[in-house]
Amino acid sequence: MSKDQFKTRLEIAKNKILKRSKISRQSSSSKLGIAFKMSTEMVAAVVVGTIIGFILDNWFGTKPWLILIFFFVGVIAGILNVVRSAKSIQDKE
Repeated sequence: MSKDQFKTRLEIAKNKILKRSKISRQSSSSKLGIAFKMSTEMVAAVVVGTIIGFILDNWFGTKPWLILIFFFVGVIAGILNVVRSAKSIQDKE
């Protein structure tokens, strides 16, 4: 093997390593974004459900009951949203 062939192979190997490292960085950052999106969906569903329950409780005068009911409805809606998102991500991969 000549010196020129060795340099060529070395450059090819370096380029492959750089491409792999760029791909792994992109995938880890996109996974972080997906995790943030799912946690935000979960929290938003619980907050919206609780606020709806609070407003309806003040309107009807049934103080703790509708807050509790809509809190749990928000929790269930948040879990369903996260499961749907996870399934769609899994289907893409």
